[in-house]
Amino acid sequence: MNDGVLHSVSVSAIVVRPEDGKVLVIQRADDERWVPPGGVLELVETPEQCAVREVWEETGVQVRPLRLTGVYKNMKLGVVSLGLLCEPIGGQARPSDEALSVAWLEPEEAIRAAPEARGIRIADALSNGGPFIRVHDGTHLLASTAEEDLG
Repeated sequence: MNDGVLHSVSVSAIVVRPEDGKVLVIQRADDERWVPPGGVLELVETPEQCAVREVWEETGVQVRPLRLTGVYKNMKLGVVSLGLLCEPIGGQARPSDEALSVAWLEPEEAIRAAPEARGIRIADALSNGGPFIRVHDGTHLLASTAEEDLG
């Protein structure tokens, strides 16, 4: 069924420093939440290019995307976000117009600081499984209905 509504696609970049395992997070300028850097995928770019661009714009850190770690759908807004594990390859972390603060946090601290729907992206990227498929309401994870739809 198509009622003419389109989905927006975004990328969440989970940047992990190999030397100490710390995770790059930003404090968003619009709502002051701590989240992984990321943003909307532009029409002419790949998800990997989007991750590189968004992390650079928001934090000043250059990254290399490594792998897809999850697909996350905001059921309220219709936004589908792709989680990508990335490694830093250059640059210096600094605030920007979109990020009030930028920090390298221990994984557990980064997960706790973020809303549940964003923290799970960090946990998923650091796990040995995946990629994961999850749904949320913008803040909290929702139970998947895939099993119900099949029955």
